[in-house]
Amino acid sequence: MANFGGTTPRDTEVRLPRATRVRNKQPADQQITAEQILRESKELQEVDFKAPKQKISSPAELAEYRLRKRKEFEDLVRRVRWNQGVWVKYAQWEESQKDYRRARSVWERALDVSYASVTLWLKYAEMEMRARFINHARNVWDRAVTLLPRIDQLWYKYIHMEEMLNNVPGARQIFERWMQWEPDHHGWAAYIKMELRYSEVERARNIYERYVQCLPSVKAWVRYAKFEMKNGQIGLARTCYERAVGEMGEDAQTEELFIKFAEFEEKCKEPERARAIYKYALDHIPKGQAQNVYKKFVAFEKQHGDREGIEDVIVGERRFQYEAEVKKNPLNYDSWFDYIRLEEAAGDHDKIREVYERAIANTPPADEKRYWQRYIYLWINYALFEELEAQDAERTREVYRACLKLIPHKAFTFAKMWILAAQFEVRQQRLDAARKILGMSLGLCPKDRTYKAYIEIERQLGNIERVRTLYEKYLEWSPANCTAWCKFAEFEQQYLGEIDRARAIYELAIAQPLLDMPEVLWKSYIDFEISEGNRENTRKLYERLLQRTKHVKVWLSYASFEATPASMLGEEEHEEVGSEAGRRQAAAEQEGPAAAADREAHARSVYERAFRSLRENQPDAKEEAVMLLEAWRTFEADTVAAEQRQVSHALQVLPIAAPQKLTDTLGVQTRLKQLQVKQQAPCCHTPAVYYNAYG
Repeated sequence: MANFGGTTPRDTEVRLPRATRVRNKQPADQQITAEQILRESKELQEVDFKAPKQKISSPAELAEYRLRKRKEFEDLVRRVRWNQGVWVKYAQWEESQKDYRRARSVWERALDVSYASVTLWLKYAEMEMRARFINHARNVWDRAVTLLPRIDQLWYKYIHMEEMLNNVPGARQIFERWMQWEPDHHGWAAYIKMELRYSEVERARNIYERYVQCLPSVKAWVRYAKFEMKNGQIGLARTCYERAVGEMGEDAQTEELFIKFAEFEEKCKEPERARAIYKYALDHIPKGQAQNVYKKFVAFEKQHGDREGIEDVIVGERRFQYEAEVKKNPLNYDSWFDYIRLEEAAGDHDKIREVYERAIANTPPADEKRYWQRYIYLWINYALFEELEAQDAERTREVYRACLKLIPHKAFTFAKMWILAAQFEVRQQRLDAARKILGMSLGLCPKDRTYKAYIEIERQLGNIERVRTLYEKYLEWSPANCTAWCKFAEFEQQYLGEIDRARAIYELAIAQPLLDMPEVLWKSYIDFEISEGNRENTRKLYERLLQRTKHVKVWLSYASFEATPASMLGEEEHEEVGSEAGRRQAAAEQEGPAAAADREAHARSVYERAFRSLRENQPDAKEEAVMLLEAWRTFEADTVAAEQRQVSHALQVLPIAAPQKLTDTLGVQTRLKQLQVKQQAPCCHTPAVYYNAYG
């Protein structure tokens, strides 16, 4: 870098002061506070300059001073003509110079600029009043209220001036001018207070009459009533409240008016009137707007009421709580149910209907059944109330009709509503109407429950052909419904004794290609044949069933059927074990040894076939095998033949090995009991050999 003027880069570089390292961090002996620093800085400040006072000693100096000040003010108003403060200072300076003519001129010029300024009018009139120019002041006030009649302050000031001058007729005349503009409540109240200050009660009453006609509000009527009450006119005060309720109509349905009315009656020692007023208010004011009325009513009843009245108040409190809940969430149907129960406990049918109508008006937001499941019970309870409590059949019918019309049957339906409507018509002995309702239900939205209810009604009425027709329609609509097939067959068997028709129905049922619960249908068919005592047909049914399924429970049921004496078939199966064994032995002795041996042979044959089927078709079904072998052993133990009893005794004597824990390919652990029979040759039909073989 080149050198300029013989300087070196070291000479021209900027050097910052080195940071001083504080070594002694101990506090100083003398501390300086922020307050001391501020005080010292204040003391060092110079004293503000004050202009010297000018003393005027001659008229020439005074004239010169006035000329200079007027010139300054005129220059100011010329520059900032819109600034009211300049005009006010100019006029007040002229007033201070006792030159009222010039001061009025300034005020008038200011009003020409801004006549709507209330401040200018007030200060102008106050100047005239201070100077005791009363007529000038009246002139100013009169012009002010004429130009600005909606400014209450101007009227108040004008009237106050006349009252200070004891010009009561003039003040009254000003009030009358003001009242023509229909001021607010404060204006009327000021007029009335002025008349009362001079003990003009009748004039005040007339003003109140004009007041409530001009401003028909609760506030006006309450003030009128308090005025009459203060003057000892209780009858006129009560008349004021009554006129307020009658003349204002719906506008009078506010809690303030009724609370004041009730408090007035309470002060007059009329608790019954006050209670009637509170009840009237609670009945006519919307629930959400009568909270203060209710609080006052509660306090009133606690002070003047009896036990029944207090209970009514408690019911009213709960009513308000429910109103708040349903207002917060109209779709909360549980709150509507609680509210309805409260009104039903009170027993007022009109209120109950009102709450029901309000509740059912809140339809669910979507056409999905999960939203309607609670809502539909509002209609059900409404219909039951009209039928049972109100005993109004026509209204009940209308409720059912409206509900069925409201439900979107194309999306979903409620079978219970159709059934309840039909049952109601049956109770009213209008069978055609009931059939029409159920028929419409089956046409629009058929359901199992509707079919069952329709069939039950026709069965109770004894219309056999209608029942058969309904079952046929039912099965055409749902051919896979095993319960319907079973009920149809049971109807033909139990109620009509049509055995062949019942058997034909069962045959049609099992021939269906698709069934929802085939095991129920086959069991019902087998129980039917057993109840008829047809052992051979029952055996054929079991054989046909085994062609469709090889389930172990079918084999066990088949074997149990073969092992059971004919006299015990069809009896209840919930008997005790000991009594059942005794009955089996008695039945076996009754039927004879040959029949018992034949029956046991058939049962044993079934057990053997079942075991072979399991070994061949289901080699891994070891739990089923254990179940089968246990049942077989129980059968052999309970056999009636003498040699079989000996075998049973021998089986009980033989030792039983401890159970082994086996695990199949699926990881399912099964415990099989293996019997070790210590015989050279196993006894004829002992299942112990099969235990060892399966193990």
